[in-house]
Parts: sequence; C-alpha cells; structure tokens
Amino acid sequence: MSDDTTWARIFAERAELADDLAEVGAERFATPSLCAGLSVREVLAHLTAGASLNGWRWLAGVIRCRFDFDRQVRMRLDEQLGADADETLRRFRGVVTSRTMPWLPRPAMLGETIVHGEDIRRPLGIVRAYPIETLTQLAGYYCRSDQVVLAKGRIRGLRLAATDGPFATGDGPLVSGPTLALTMAMTGRGTYCDDLTGDGVALLRER
Repeated sequence: MSDDTTWARIFAERAELADDLAEVGAERFATPSLCAGLSVREVLAHLTAGASLNGWRWLAGVIRCRFDFDRQVRMRLDEQLGADADETLRRFRGVVTSRTMPWLPRPAMLGETIVHGEDIRRPLGIVRAYPIETLTQLAGYYCRSDQVVLAKGRIRGLRLAATDGPFATGDGPLVSGPTLALTMAMTGRGTYCDDLTGDGVALLRER
C-alpha cells in the first residue's frame, strides 16, 4: 500500500471523526472513553498531539519525562486540550491533513486514528461505516506487528476470519466477525469480543 493511499485514508478518518463529534454536545466530551482513565475529550487531544509531534519533539518529550511514556502521553494531550471541548475539537480539525508524526510506520498512524476513533465513538453510541479496504489494510498491519500496541502476540495460535471482507490470518481456534471488531480486539479492546464468535473468542478475551 503506497504512503499516499495510507495518508489519504488517515485524512479521511480524521475528517469523519471531526464531523461526528461536531454533532455531540460539549457536556458529552467528558464521557469516559475506552482508554482507561481518559475521557473522550482527552483521547481526542491525544490524537491532535500525535499529529503535531515529529520524531525529534517526541523524543525530547520522552527524555523530559525520564522515559515515563504514560507521563509523556499525559503531557502532550494536556498541551492540546484547550480551554473547553469546542477548542479541543477545533485543534483536532486543524491537524486533519497533517503529515507530522513521530517515528512510526504509516499504517500505525492509521491505526491510531481508527482505534482511538472507536475509543471515542463506542462510548458515545456513534457507529461509523468504515470502508472495508481501510479496515482490511489496518487488520493486515496489526496481525503482523507488536509495534505501539501488542497485537501479533495477542492473536498467536488463533485463526481470525472476517465476515464482512477478505481479512484472514493465523491457524488455531477460530475467531470470526466484522473486520472492525477483529481489529479492535487485536489491540486489546475486550468489549469488541462481544461482536465475535468462535472457539477462540474466550482466549482472545483473556489476552
């Protein structure tokens, strides 16, 4: 997959998320996200931070935080929160077409956008009909990588098969369902196991 295609998909997903959140009342930005301890608004600020930091600024922050990566995440999202929910959303809209990013593979940046987008949408009851090509690309990346989040290791010894697209990988007890649910479960969002079926679901949920 070319970098230009991946960037186009990143931009499209950022724009869709911004549009979805424009319909949400400011008070609902305080809703707990699927990221433990973070609100919807804070996860959105985290996405803005990720699209605002190049590799050198990211490294400088890591050093400043004495290699405490959780502290680094907190520091950077605080920088992007702004005074209120409206400003948080405005700042996110400002990076929709940004190509700035830390030292990560392009598909990992697509993953950040979609996975954290779901961390925001699911608690708010927002359903996004993602292009299956985008989800298939992302699932294919995660099943081969433990970079940024443990995914490849989480599905070791399992066979994953999408019911809405061509994605399939692995051998072992079956886990089947929508590509989005498979992707989110690969990245540790256990609630999406509710959307999956097969003998391997219980083991995946444990992991």
